[in-house]
Amino acid sequence: MVLELLISPVKAERKPWELFFIGLVYSSISIILSMYIFKDFVGIVMVFLTTLAVVYLVQRMLRIEEGKDQPIRSELNILKDHGKALSVFMFLFFGFVVSFSFWYIVLPIDLSHQIFGIQEKTIQCINSAGVEGCVSGTGAAFSKIFFNNIKVLLFTLTFAFFYGAGAVFILAWNAAVVGTAVGIFVRNSISTTASSLGISSVATYFGVYSTGILRYMTHGTFEILAYFMAALAGGIISIAVIKHDFKSQEFRKVLFDSVDIIVLSLGLLFLAAIIEVFITPLIF
Repeated sequence: MVLELLISPVKAERKPWELFFIGLVYSSISIILSMYIFKDFVGIVMVFLTTLAVVYLVQRMLRIEEGKDQPIRSELNILKDHGKALSVFMFLFFGFVVSFSFWYIVLPIDLSHQIFGIQEKTIQCINSAGVEGCVSGTGAAFSKIFFNNIKVLLFTLTFAFFYGAGAVFILAWNAAVVGTAVGIFVRNSISTTASSLGISSVATYFGVYSTGILRYMTHGTFEILAYFMAALAGGIISIAVIKHDFKSQEFRKVLFDSVDIIVLSLGLLFLAAIIEVFITPLIF
């Protein structure tokens, strides 16, 4: 209960940047607990514990967001109100990513492999399937990336509808995978720099770490925002199903607004795929 009550939904929407540090704390504690209690299943248990710590907050926020769709107001105001919740989720996700990548880098190599082994295998599968933008500038790569992201979005939407805040599990898992990818990139880059120059300075470390974050979050920011929008829409619809009659005006209003959010999330995925295939390879 201590972790769950560190911050209220109202305060979270008023100061969303605080969720970045909440994400750092939640995920770090989850890693430590998993290391000492579930040594053989650290990679998946730390994601589960990270999710468990934020379920209460996210579920309460979904109830608040569902209530915002009931009054008859302009769509612009509704999107602005939902934007506050989305900013909370995004800061929380960035906290997860920075935490996972930090621990991957600073821990001994053998321990990092033990903790993040399942995420490393996932990254290898993704790379071998060519969905990391390895084949840049081709229609095939774009289609593969875009439709893979749509599949993740549908999973997120489904989890949010049936399990409410349970969709956060998929997003926490993605944060662990992205954090591991950033950690691998930073370690490889530092190793290459150190071998060529014979040194490994603090400036080099922070420069490489920043590059690693930017490499994956340039397009990843739009992808994750789209997933959070789908989670928000699915959670809102789920609550509306319980609270309202299917034929009521309130339910139709919530449903139409949620569909708008889902359509917008698909547009963000399309933009993210363009950036990943045609822009990110040119920069990094």
